[in-house]
Amino acid sequence: MTTYPIPVTDRRETARTDARDRRRKPLARLFLGEREDARWLRPAFWALLALTAVVYLWDLSVSGYANSFYAAAVQAGTKSWEAFFFGSLDSSNFITVDKPPASLWVMVLSARLLGFSSFSLLLPQALMAVGSVALVWGTVRRTLARVGTTTANVGALLAGFVVAATPAAALMFRFDNPDALLVFLMTAGAYCTVRALPKGSWKWIALAGVALGFAFLTKMLQGLLVLPAFGLVYLFAARTSWGRRVVGLLIAAGSLVVSAGWWVVAVWLWPAESRPYIGGSTNNTVLDLVFGYNGLGRIFGGSGNGGGGGGMTGGTAGSSFGGSTGLNRLFSSEMGLEISWLLPAALIALIVGLVVVGRRHLADPARAGLVLWGGWLLVTGLVFSYMSGTIHPYYTVALAPAIAGLVGTGGALLWHARERFVGRLGLAAMIGITAFWGWCLLNENPTWLPWLRWVMLAGGLLSAALVVIGSVPSLRKLVTVGVLAGTLFGLSGTTAYALATTTVAHSGSIPSVGPAGSSSGGMGGGGTRGMPGGADGLGGSTSGSESSGSTSDDGSQQGPGGTPPEGMTGEAPEGADGTAPGGASGTTEGSTGTTDGTAEGSTDGAPSGMGGGGSTTSSALQKLLEASDAKWAAAVNGSQSAAQLELDTDTAVMAIGGWSSDPAPTLAEFKAWVAAGDIGYYVSSGSGGGMGGGSSTASAIQEWVAANFSSTTVGGQTVYDLSSTK
Repeated sequence: MTTYPIPVTDRRETARTDARDRRRKPLARLFLGEREDARWLRPAFWALLALTAVVYLWDLSVSGYANSFYAAAVQAGTKSWEAFFFGSLDSSNFITVDKPPASLWVMVLSARLLGFSSFSLLLPQALMAVGSVALVWGTVRRTLARVGTTTANVGALLAGFVVAATPAAALMFRFDNPDALLVFLMTAGAYCTVRALPKGSWKWIALAGVALGFAFLTKMLQGLLVLPAFGLVYLFAARTSWGRRVVGLLIAAGSLVVSAGWWVVAVWLWPAESRPYIGGSTNNTVLDLVFGYNGLGRIFGGSGNGGGGGGMTGGTAGSSFGGSTGLNRLFSSEMGLEISWLLPAALIALIVGLVVVGRRHLADPARAGLVLWGGWLLVTGLVFSYMSGTIHPYYTVALAPAIAGLVGTGGALLWHARERFVGRLGLAAMIGITAFWGWCLLNENPTWLPWLRWVMLAGGLLSAALVVIGSVPSLRKLVTVGVLAGTLFGLSGTTAYALATTTVAHSGSIPSVGPAGSSSGGMGGGGTRGMPGGADGLGGSTSGSESSGSTSDDGSQQGPGGTPPEGMTGEAPEGADGTAPGGASGTTEGSTGTTDGTAEGSTDGAPSGMGGGGSTTSSALQKLLEASDAKWAAAVNGSQSAAQLELDTDTAVMAIGGWSSDPAPTLAEFKAWVAAGDIGYYVSSGSGGGMGGGSSTASAIQEWVAANFSSTTVGGQTVYDLSSTK
């Protein structure tokens, strides 16, 4: 009998069938991993997510409403779908916040589902931390798949842990600023980009475009800083033809434009007279925010943005503007404490990792991972280092996934190459330099856990020495001991500082990291947290502020230089009694500015209405406004004052001048609303100054109100009844 060999195609099909049979069912694979994986790997991943959830959700309401500016906008969105869509500060839709509304949408939906509270406000932020950890894990694991299953999973676990243990992440994923959603969406874009590489999938790269589009709707141009890295990786590492790669990028660009532009177009087409004023703009358009106040103005200064290296501190590091421009900015002062713990290790991992992968094919997944995370870190880091407009330390949370990805990817590659001297040298450098830099950072707060910095330094340097000594063939096992010990010592500083950050209540517009009572003179000097010059924001409960630009007589925002608006020179405006709208007293020390922390006016010990968090409205004023049935129960100069009144009274309050001295409303518009009975009361801030109210328009309105309406003192605050003329 004649026999014939099995056709090659049948053999391949049999191999595929056997592989499928060996695989677990999808649900089992989700929780247990592949059959070939070590049994502890996937449970370790779920343990990491559970630990992140516990740490970030524990005592989540300790910060109350955190930044009252965004909290008030969320409250407004729970009452009005129009306020939800536009991101209005008040439910009667006078003015929007000075950012696009994507982050507010998530918080509003949570508040509508669970009821408006501190917990429902901050819950989505904490869950985004868990999601970001999972996405970084998934991205790193896929790029390291060819290195080995165990190595890939360990590198991914390390990367995920680094995200959770970054102090900036511990701060912003428990706060209601837009940065939490921004980081989550950019990380989702990175994951989708890596998923698109094996087959050059246009669907996955299109999803990456969608993620970045919504990142734009979260914080505008900052969400697109990762775009060059994602595009470069897909163009050179996607496993398909050049033509399909170009088509895929074009599809991704289209999906980005659509997902980012639909809201912009909708606002543009909506009649201006029937929608709220676009806060932060000079001409009531979103495009002015894109290319000015929230865009190029941040990079080059101007458009309502103060000088990044100047501000009120004359360019010294330590101000809420981030300190002097230059490569050392990310390592200085508060920025260093928030993000730089593992930044040197990430840079070493990038450089030595590229050396290790050598001349591998451009489509090598490990190389692609290094380029993706490295491009993200370098582009964003350089922009943060040299931007001349408004910048605050917590912006650096956007670097956390990139640093984590490089530490996990590069560390795993160097471990895999530990038989080579360059691999061992790279591991030793990562461990030793991380230990030394952690010692430097902890030394800036020497009274907090004073033993930790010495344990970290000694343990890290000893571990690095063991890795180097392991070059001797007979002592090769010391490399393993040194790497394991070095990892523990290296992560101890950033982990401890992140944990300390989660235990402290944070409020205001420029929250900061660290334990209660810590100072942040940082590596570049520059005073304590909060106001440059000494107002101490204990534990990062900062109410410090900086000016973000001067204001001209017509209320328009002008160029860089950090000059406070008229009437906001660091002292209470002339004629002011030191009492903030709302009835709580405090000496004004701040100035007008932007919001995500972009420039604040605040008070040292003042009510949160003036700084984003603090004391509340007097009970007498609260009852008065609650009894009003006007469209706006009151009008007050500035968004922060209005926000606190809204939170305390559950009413709509008109924020004259918005956050950044916006030219809204005009005196004529205000007179018309008063004549129609749409505004119940005017709460005086002493003069035309205030959070966002430092324009001539605000001054003219206050002068007109004082000249034509009767006033009374309510809870220590001057209040004008706009239904009672003199």
